[in-house]
Amino acid sequence: MASINVLTVNMHMGFNLLNRRFVLPELREAIRGVSADMVFLQEVLGEHALHARRHADWPQATQYEFLADSIWTQHAYGRNAVYPHGHHGNALLSKLPIVSHANRDVSVHGHEQRGLLHAILRLPDHARQVHAICVHLGLRESHRQRQLRLLCAIVRDEIPADAPLIVAGDFNDWRARGHPVMRDCGLIEAFEVMHGRLARTFPSRWPTLPVDRIYLRNLRITAAQVLSSKPWSHLSDHVPLLARVEP
Repeated sequence: MASINVLTVNMHMGFNLLNRRFVLPELREAIRGVSADMVFLQEVLGEHALHARRHADWPQATQYEFLADSIWTQHAYGRNAVYPHGHHGNALLSKLPIVSHANRDVSVHGHEQRGLLHAILRLPDHARQVHAICVHLGLRESHRQRQLRLLCAIVRDEIPADAPLIVAGDFNDWRARGHPVMRDCGLIEAFEVMHGRLARTFPSRWPTLPVDRIYLRNLRITAAQVLSSKPWSHLSDHVPLLARVEP
């Protein structure tokens, strides 16, 4: 594997922008079409009894297993928000073997439940491992700053300084105030490296806010793009960010 295609998308629990249509089967076909090796997913339903009763095409498997199917044989899920009829969180689909994974609770007490899904994957040469962290941060600035500090502590204390690292997901950081924090952690942002600015990914029909990111360390970026045309503009409230990197 000379390069790794990395895709991140907030999938809005399988519904389109205004929650009018269940689009998970269409989303699966779209993700397949970009030949991603690693897919970072946010707002993934692990279970939802009410939706399962309302929609005839609701999958028997979890949403992340339905998306993975036979293409991404490896997957990990981090449950963040739990409620009486189900739960949702972050997920990682991978063509690389997942050695281990852990979900880290970064919720602020009494507010939204948030987590960081940290997985360790084995590169094809078997000599090295790549660390991947799937991110979905809070809506409040003070919460995001606290969560970014926790993220940086994981990067500093638990990931070898020379290990390839990908941190991707929905940062909810539309004013880019958390961006300097990530740079101080020693990470670079893929779209910014290639195009000189952060990618605009929200809302999906008229992307104006730069909330989705792919940060990297010890990897070389060769391409980065926002997938803002159809069908992506009709499959979530975010459009995806795709990058190609090399170990």
